[in-house]
Amino acid sequence: MKVISLVPSITEALFDLGLTENEIIGRTKFCIHPSEKVKNIEIIGGTKNLNIEKIKSLKPDLILANKEENVKEQVEVLMKDFKVIVYNTETVEDNYYLLKNLGLLFNKEERAQAFNLKIYEILNQTKIDTTIKVVYLIWNNPYMTVGSDTFIHHILSEIGFENIFKNQTRYPIIKTEDLAVADVIMLSSEPFPFKEKHIAELKKVYSDKKIMIVDGEAFSWYGTHIAKCENYFKELIAEFNI
Repeated sequence: MKVISLVPSITEALFDLGLTENEIIGRTKFCIHPSEKVKNIEIIGGTKNLNIEKIKSLKPDLILANKEENVKEQVEVLMKDFKVIVYNTETVEDNYYLLKNLGLLFNKEERAQAFNLKIYEILNQTKIDTTIKVVYLIWNNPYMTVGSDTFIHHILSEIGFENIFKNQTRYPIIKTEDLAVADVIMLSSEPFPFKEKHIAELKKVYSDKKIMIVDGEAFSWYGTHIAKCENYFKELIAEFNI
């Protein structure tokens, strides 16, 4: 089966399940894992600006997309000519069924189940001792954070952090003063690449708060990625479990 993946984390998951470069014939420019394998695969644009004609020329048997990461109108155009599966992964349970479905699709059920078990093991074993109020920033100027209907929110909750914007949805725009009730301010490495200078800016306002850069992939890449983040999560919570 010739497959095109329009989603970075799904591309990674396909390789982790055992698919090869002969089967995955197209990917977005943001599909960067595993680097040694994706470099050999045709790029069909970005997640939100697909090269429809290039996709058509590759003649895939199946296209894998995501409700949030891809543009509805572009996906609908592809649906006229190809079989397209659109996933919507917001929770850890959604992620379980994503991997289960991919395993069934490609006859990789055992590998999919092994990754699912590993993910649940990691999330069960890495928890902070006390509830800590956190704000997780994904964008700068304006600041944007995450609401309760996002995968990031659910990973934060699984570890034991309380998202102070849990009563909001999607990716609300917030102001500096809205961060006041948080114990910890997390600055994600993606999609906006926060750096040390951004910590310094916030320290001018909140000198008493813990402000840290976190690995955006560990919190937002669903699929198999969390199964590789055990050490990262353990080191992260070690900063809070004293």
